[in-house]
Amino acid sequence: MGRSIFSSLAVAVLATVQVVNAQQPGSSTPEIHPELPTWKCTTSGGCVQQNTSVVLDWNYRWIHTATGSTSCTTSSGVDPTLCPNEATCAQNCVIEGATYSSSGISVSGDAMTMKQYVTSNGTTSSASPRVYLLGPDGNYVLMKLLGQELSFDVDLSTLPCGENGALYLSEMDASGGRNPYNTGGANYGSGYCDAQCPVQTWMNGTLNTNHQGFCCNEMDILEANAYANAFTPHPCANGDCDKSGCGYNPYALGYKSYYGPGLTLDTSKPFTIVTQFITNDGTTTGSLSQITRYYVQNGQRVPSASSSGDTIQASACSSASQFGGLAGMGQALGRGMVLVFSIWNDNGGNMNWLDSGSNGPCTSTEGNPANIISQHPDTHVVFSNIRWGDIGSTVKTSSGGGSSSSITTTSTAKTTTTAPSGPTQTHWGQCGGQGWTGPTVCAPPYACQTQNPWYAQCL
Repeated sequence: MGRSIFSSLAVAVLATVQVVNAQQPGSSTPEIHPELPTWKCTTSGGCVQQNTSVVLDWNYRWIHTATGSTSCTTSSGVDPTLCPNEATCAQNCVIEGATYSSSGISVSGDAMTMKQYVTSNGTTSSASPRVYLLGPDGNYVLMKLLGQELSFDVDLSTLPCGENGALYLSEMDASGGRNPYNTGGANYGSGYCDAQCPVQTWMNGTLNTNHQGFCCNEMDILEANAYANAFTPHPCANGDCDKSGCGYNPYALGYKSYYGPGLTLDTSKPFTIVTQFITNDGTTTGSLSQITRYYVQNGQRVPSASSSGDTIQASACSSASQFGGLAGMGQALGRGMVLVFSIWNDNGGNMNWLDSGSNGPCTSTEGNPANIISQHPDTHVVFSNIRWGDIGSTVKTSSGGGSSSSITTTSTAKTTTTAPSGPTQTHWGQCGGQGWTGPTVCAPPYACQTQNPWYAQCL
């Protein structure tokens, strides 16, 4: 839901400061992607480290003339003399690499910190960065998560009301729309689209002369600050999308003491988020029937807000049937989607749709960006330990007392975990359901619990 607001804000800010983009890579600032290792996991082979990095969005870069340093944009947008059309603009203008630290991005090991504000020469300004997960081949990593799970650690403790630390999936082109007018492609963060169908100056790295909206499937894994959070599918069909989505917000559902500083899920401390995309037949080719969320903190799985679990069922998305509903979202997950990270605030709306009124405990005015920059200039979010793969493979819990730790990993093809011996299934693994031919007995002390007619899990 917040994407269209963010896109409008970004366009306004970028037009003001004249930080935009072009087609062909320039030579003034090299593009050096911060390395952010991630892990791909299987239940039989453990987790293998991936050679991944992050790349800053195309819209946050400097565009200038190919033969000088004159900006190809003005305060009102693209210079029509230099950029009357895609071909001429690509010939006249170049795009430069990003300076990630000044864009609010820093990476240490497998942890990435994203800052809302940066200070330079005593002046604090909004950075509000957005980055994408990039593979070693120069294309975006396409995560195929149908019948799979995604987990990561997050620290939201410094995000006040009105801030949004977001991690989500967008069905962008893997190459970033690389084309003759845009040879940089994903290496320069091009090709952004989402379910709000943003109208941007550039589409796939070329001039959007027709001012078209750029729609694509979007799965919001996390939109959150320290006081409210939501996860929301936004399927698309026939050139339009379910912009509101059928999300899950614990506070909005009446669980007002569940999420926040010092509450059941204590946001004053880091925690792990696991999101599972469960199909009707337990395979990676079935129809998405539910999205299940759970959290791990202080070594233990946190009880769900609801006694029936933090789950979005297909029936909850019936209002989105014209866009394909939950099954349509699953089809996009099966094709592969790009992992997106961002931090932003909402000038004009104060992020009330996320954390105020029936959605959270914040007042309607405290999320005003003017309040945030004056009271919380160091607000930031930290994402780390990103893993995806088979359901039950990215996080494990010890057999004694429910403590949790990360799956043992390796950076090579050789893994340090092995498949369980005998006809037993490990904790979190599948143990039943229609069509299931694997182990049906769980390793002690776990029991096989039915989630739906097609899927049971060792819990």
